[in-house]
Amino acid sequence: MGLIQMVKGAAEKAIKGTVTDDQFKKAIRCEDLGNDILMMKKTAPSGRIPNGSTIIVAPGQCAVIFDNGRVIDATAEEGLYQFDESSTPSFFAGQFGDVFKEMWQRFTYGGEAAREQAVFFFNVKEIIDNKFGTQGPVPFQDWSHAIPNQMTGTLTPMRLKIMCHGKYTFKISNPAVFMNEISGTAEIYRKEKLIEQMRSEVIASFQNVLNELGNSTYKVPVLELPSQTDEIKEIMDERVFDEPIRRRGISIIGFAVEYVAPDEESEAKIDSYELSANNYMQQGKLVDAYSNAVQDAAKNANGAANGFIGVGMMNMASNGIIGGATTGPWQNPQNVAQQSAQPENTNKTQIETNGWECPECKNHASGNFCTNCGTKKPDQSKAKFCSKCGAKLDNGAKFCPECGEKVE
Repeated sequence: MGLIQMVKGAAEKAIKGTVTDDQFKKAIRCEDLGNDILMMKKTAPSGRIPNGSTIIVAPGQCAVIFDNGRVIDATAEEGLYQFDESSTPSFFAGQFGDVFKEMWQRFTYGGEAAREQAVFFFNVKEIIDNKFGTQGPVPFQDWSHAIPNQMTGTLTPMRLKIMCHGKYTFKISNPAVFMNEISGTAEIYRKEKLIEQMRSEVIASFQNVLNELGNSTYKVPVLELPSQTDEIKEIMDERVFDEPIRRRGISIIGFAVEYVAPDEESEAKIDSYELSANNYMQQGKLVDAYSNAVQDAAKNANGAANGFIGVGMMNMASNGIIGGATTGPWQNPQNVAQQSAQPENTNKTQIETNGWECPECKNHASGNFCTNCGTKKPDQSKAKFCSKCGAKLDNGAKFCPECGEKVE
């Protein structure tokens, strides 16, 4: 019992009606399944397929002959076939030859009287225009905004959360598995019954692919994901991320990401990163110039001091942009201590110069009265001078500080 091929390539004409029904009195055919119908059952009004009936298989269809729940023949090659109860299975199966042979071996016809016979037509074309999208932000490691670790000298990818959507295509790759797992012997099975489950599984597969694209092997920038169609499909096949889908006799054929956008928090991180990067680029000119100056100064044995003076002037010109990274290595701790103590000594000298010494308690005062004993500041107009050299004498001085002449 099986199919005998009659006319190869005439199925399309028969479907379109260019071959009259009179030519095939007992013809079983299936109209175009389109992009929505995945399987459709056809049989004769009596529920049995009369011997000699014509079965028309159109392009993009696969016909499976069932007899009492057993597969007796199948074909995915378009054409006109005659159903012959006396023949053995012909298996004009095209791409599904091995699949149908396994089905027949598992469900071998036992020879009992037929009670129900039918032809199940499967849509084996590529089912297009299936949309997917993330319901919430999904994590992604972005190496295009890598963060340097100054302690270890390594780079760490920026952790982002992204939203994305796109389209995918699929096709029935194993009609036997699809029938056992999904459609059963329903009169008609439409894509809409499966698409929500498919969308969830596609998103789960895509998230696994994102983890791969963001690792240290691929390092795909987040905004270049839409152009990684081939890589996404390659990774999905290698890692079998769509294994739950394949278990139903379905294969993902095409996968395209149409839109990618970081969430608000991730956008803020990227903006901050790029702003810092711009600042580093501006500082880089100073850093390069500084590095060249240091090298030149080190090479100049005779004028090294002058070279490092130039480095110091550069540090002053940078106005703190480069900061301690440039000045720190060249500072002497002793000089630093002296510089830190210098302001205090300077202030003390200024107080002594601008103030006066109390003739009673020798306290250094700056006002008109001594803050220690209350003595009034001496009148500077009555200052004394050395009678020998003319040097000005301090109040109470007994000898001239310049010539040593005794003061009268």
